[in-house]
Amino acid sequence: MAETSANEPPMRIQVRGARVHNLRDIDVDIPLRKLVAIAGVSGSGKSSLALGVLYAEGLRRYLEALSTYTRRRLAQAPRADVDGVQHVPAALALRQRPGVPSVRSTFGTSTELLNYLRLMYSRLGAHLCPNGHRQEPTIDVALNMDLTCPECGAAFYPPGAETFAFNSDGACPRCDGTGVVREVDEAALVPDASKTIDEGAVAPWSMFGLTVMPQVAAELGVRTDVPYVELSAAERDTVMHGPEVKRQIRVPSKNGKLFDLNFTYRNARRAVEEAVRNAGSEKGLSRVNRFLSVQTCPDCGGTRLSEAARSTTVDGVDLAEATAKTLGELTAWVPKVVDSLPPDMHRMGREISAQLLEIAGRLTGLGLSYLSLDRASSTLSTGERQRVQLTRAVRNETTGVLYVLDEPSIGLHPSNVDGLIVVMRDLLADGNSVVLVDHDVQILREADWFIEIGPGSGSQGGKVLATGDAARMADYPDSLIGPFIAGRESAEVRSRADGESMFDAGRLHLSTRPLHTVRALDLDLPAGRLIAVTGVSGSGKTTLVLESLIPGLKARIAKSPLPEHIAGLDAGPIKRVDAVDSTPIGANVRSTVATYSGILDDLRRAWAATAAAKADGLSAGDFSYNTGSLRCPRCEGTGEVSLDVQFLPDVDIVCPECKGSRYAPVAERYERDGTTLPGLLTRTASQALELVGDLRRVRTKLQTLVDLGLGYLTLGEATPALSGGEAQRLKLASELGRDQSETLFVFDEPSIGLHPLDVRTLLGVLQRLVDNGATVIVIEHDLDLIANADYIVDMGPGGGTEGGTIVATGTPENLRADPGSLTGRYLHRHLEHGR
Repeated sequence: MAETSANEPPMRIQVRGARVHNLRDIDVDIPLRKLVAIAGVSGSGKSSLALGVLYAEGLRRYLEALSTYTRRRLAQAPRADVDGVQHVPAALALRQRPGVPSVRSTFGTSTELLNYLRLMYSRLGAHLCPNGHRQEPTIDVALNMDLTCPECGAAFYPPGAETFAFNSDGACPRCDGTGVVREVDEAALVPDASKTIDEGAVAPWSMFGLTVMPQVAAELGVRTDVPYVELSAAERDTVMHGPEVKRQIRVPSKNGKLFDLNFTYRNARRAVEEAVRNAGSEKGLSRVNRFLSVQTCPDCGGTRLSEAARSTTVDGVDLAEATAKTLGELTAWVPKVVDSLPPDMHRMGREISAQLLEIAGRLTGLGLSYLSLDRASSTLSTGERQRVQLTRAVRNETTGVLYVLDEPSIGLHPSNVDGLIVVMRDLLADGNSVVLVDHDVQILREADWFIEIGPGSGSQGGKVLATGDAARMADYPDSLIGPFIAGRESAEVRSRADGESMFDAGRLHLSTRPLHTVRALDLDLPAGRLIAVTGVSGSGKTTLVLESLIPGLKARIAKSPLPEHIAGLDAGPIKRVDAVDSTPIGANVRSTVATYSGILDDLRRAWAATAAAKADGLSAGDFSYNTGSLRCPRCEGTGEVSLDVQFLPDVDIVCPECKGSRYAPVAERYERDGTTLPGLLTRTASQALELVGDLRRVRTKLQTLVDLGLGYLTLGEATPALSGGEAQRLKLASELGRDQSETLFVFDEPSIGLHPLDVRTLLGVLQRLVDNGATVIVIEHDLDLIANADYIVDMGPGGGTEGGTIVATGTPENLRADPGSLTGRYLHRHLEHGR
């Protein structure tokens, strides 16, 4: 790149000596005001450069430019481990896993569509007068004039936009705008009625620090030394509903002295109700939720809106009905609203609707037309939430900002990638810079500049393999992504079944009744094959596979009644169903790759058998980092400690005592062939394979991890931190090699986050399952994986109410030749590019 003269603005970010995570002291230049793609295999260091260096430094420098007073109220961003970063703009990151929104956030609020819809209802609506007579839309609202009811003559001021906000004046008073009510579930307050109150039968009292309540209850005439189930109805009523009266009881101090103190009685229900009011965090609420039942609000029907907010109509539709529309339905309805208005209101109607339709158009281009505005944001997928963030970024019309996008193509059908590219180009047109981490060749081909990190994962990666535009990348001999961008690599890498032999191993048949937006379906699937279920977001893939086929098969196998929406099911040869989802493995940091794969027990026994361990009288139990004598006393084997930061949330850091190894320093005394157990847990599965050659069972399991494409994971890595795709493959570790002739495996987008080479590894894993007789279904958008499926079921043609049917079935060739298949169209283009 050419150097920037003193009079010209900087043209590139200069990174020197970056050592974040596995980056190996790299130097790299990133062009500004360009679309820059960072590519590389999984775990190579792409996100370390994009988020750990560029975003971290862009954010830190922005924060440092603020006043000291302001900075004190913000989380401080640490310096990246880098020698220098020059010319980095203020940065915003759109992460692969955006934070989970609050209970008050909906698709409508997060996209700001609801703001414009509320404005429509305020300015264009037919309002009710104080006596309940409807006033038709009038220009007087825009002129800020009172309305006069033509029937009763009452004058009233038209409602403002805040009157229609469920987070403000328009909230349903019963549920406070949340759409749900939480009632105390009395059955949950005493989970074990065979216990006495003294033994802790009343769970809220012991959980919420009300340990003296059993004594107070005894003063109110409740027997606390007999099983709760034997208490009289009056005694139970006192426990659940007793009055807030004071009683004197004797309480011992720490030194054993007894004091007579007065305590106000808190019955079991009130204890929970107070805990709900005092819960200041999600963690606090989660403790209380076990005692609550959550129901749709009976007053507002879950709409969140007050009766007054629902009284205004636009084109005969109230706000609750409008927000229940999908984005596609809303964009079709809004123009009709303008046409229904009096002529003198058309201009105002067009101005309001134009702003709403502009946002809706971008969201539709990103494949979100099937979402309704009242959909809770917490129920959206991470990919959906990221696309909402991206649309808001364009809407904000920033300039001079560095946008760092972490795998924005996740969850996108190929047809929606085109919309994503348009949005990114809009950001560039406004004078911003865009850096994206992605694997999707369709989106990578659109980049102005490439940076490839690799060549491998973990300690085998972290180097800059190649930089340049698409033409240069195609010519780099060391580039792993270049051949895919240039189309030299064929997408088809496995032998597929032909149409004539497709059903030779048997078939599954499913007939369904309508469910959600999915119509009644009839479907045959070939047994013993790799099947891809495709279609745009919201087309019905999840309903077909996860809500119909799997529950139906499980019911059939258990010989129990089929779900109501399933009209018929023939399971064929299937006698077991394994839905391999992408949920995190393990509930806390004590679950690691070593424990989940089952090798740690063997390793502990091996190290306990060493001469030094025997001489010190150690057993395998001593080598447990959870309970053994060698675990780190500071972090108790978790590898991290929590710092109590006054007035701020606790901060988790790597344990300063064991440096994250989970073991006390004394554990370093015990070596086996020159390696300690804590040291082995810092190695990757591939590295450990070379160090445990004499431990057959351990070696076999480690080889399975390598075969699954997970050789780069360290043995001590906490499994909850693994990506969805990594979690799916790790869950398969015990399945490879078994006879799976009667098993159906279902994977939901297993290719997420995978480089094209990693997709080939995944295909190898799926092929092993098929070779062992399994039937494998993948719900997918990845064209490489789709191209290698034996059989494809394409849903659509659109999302939401525009989808819900089976558009096409058959081989990839069948799909490519079907003019009604949108997936087939993109598959044809993809395969032609690679020939």
